[in-house]
Amino acid sequence: MGKNLFNKVWDLHKVVSLSETRDQLFIGLHLVHEVTSPQAFQALRERKLSVKYPERTIATVDHIVPTLNQLIRPFADNLAEQMLQAIETNTNDFGIRFFGLDSDSQGIVHIIGPENGLTQPGTTIACGDSHTSTHGAFGAIAFGVGTSQVRDVLATQTMALERLKVRKIDVHGERGKGVYAKDIILKIIAELGVMGGIGYAYEYGGPAIEALSMEERMTVCNMSVEGGARAGYVNPDQTTFDYLQGKPFSPSGETFASAQNFWQSMASDDDAVYDDVYQLDIGGMGPMVTWGITPGQAVEVEKELPRLVDLGDKEAEIAGKAYDHMGFKEGQRLEGEKIDVAFIGSCTNGRISDFRAAAAIVKGRKVADHVRALAVPGSRKVKLQAEEEGLDRIFREAGFEWREAGCSMCLAMNPDKLIGRQLSASSSNRNFIGRQGTPQGRTLLMSPAMVAAAAVEGAVNDVRNLL
Repeated sequence: MGKNLFNKVWDLHKVVSLSETRDQLFIGLHLVHEVTSPQAFQALRERKLSVKYPERTIATVDHIVPTLNQLIRPFADNLAEQMLQAIETNTNDFGIRFFGLDSDSQGIVHIIGPENGLTQPGTTIACGDSHTSTHGAFGAIAFGVGTSQVRDVLATQTMALERLKVRKIDVHGERGKGVYAKDIILKIIAELGVMGGIGYAYEYGGPAIEALSMEERMTVCNMSVEGGARAGYVNPDQTTFDYLQGKPFSPSGETFASAQNFWQSMASDDDAVYDDVYQLDIGGMGPMVTWGITPGQAVEVEKELPRLVDLGDKEAEIAGKAYDHMGFKEGQRLEGEKIDVAFIGSCTNGRISDFRAAAAIVKGRKVADHVRALAVPGSRKVKLQAEEEGLDRIFREAGFEWREAGCSMCLAMNPDKLIGRQLSASSSNRNFIGRQGTPQGRTLLMSPAMVAAAAVEGAVNDVRNLL
């Protein structure tokens, strides 16, 4: 019987078995940022330890940086300034490459890894951030970890993990107009549930996944964790190899051809065995919008919100809390629901293709008078490319604020926050209560194009009406 990619990569990186189910894995690439690393570095100092392989760790700053102006130091937020100073000091003291605010490679950790060619197939990746599953788009096995595991990887380049089961998610059918990668993953989470992936790695495959660009695959893998999966990946193929060609940290020349042969060998075998298989037909599917307080509470934009009587007891309980918080009613449609804020960005949808899709909607139109709209590139490189293409002018002329690179309003650990009970149309990944900066704030997750449509209409709108 053949093996799937997950088990190939796991077996290749296993250092030792700690128990029947728990192994110690070598970590090929370690990504760190300013929020989850200070205590880990302090633990090394207290134990008088060095970083085992500093060349395998890359650092950036993204969560706490302001996006309006990044040149004024110290930051107005004292805690943010302390975190930035800490990572500047720690990377210098421990000899780690740091993409700081003076670097053209600065940006959200899950965007700068792929765009620099650091993220490659067949390897293991760890980062102190839950959305590390993004990197699985390249055929890597990528884990979000806590601060104690950040410490372990810094000190030993390994960490202990329970081997996961693997669910193959086979996506087929022709993608309709106005349906994007974000819609596909929201549909998967809505179908399988936010806890459906617990104990699993998700392998995304099928014709609809194979047809996605690398940036679209990253969007899908990014939100694997929102479905409960510890990791999510796509098998490497020619799309993957073409993307990696010529990237700063990618192999070059004859070495690239050799690497490509290895990468291809890590793809799941044709007769690979899986613990579960889920089929999804996206033919006829419309754009998705979340209506509640978990990413799994989502519907196609033209459909009615669920009625509690039609849900199971546990689902109904959570849905009831969601309706209370959001102020929506059972059976209503979201189309026409007035919004206050539109946010395009985040590690889910802060790449150049996301801004191109949104710009196509806002071009020649104006943001509604009552809407505050932010367009926040996920990295310096994305920002520069967008400006070279004139996308920044399109957004500014429409009434968007065009910002510097950072996580911004995705999690509001910076000045970009909702106020009071504002309702946000957001291209980010989480709609938890308080996620965007206020306990009363409300978030509707959708694709960047759908956010753009909501911004110019001033309310939730089916983007297909504007295409």
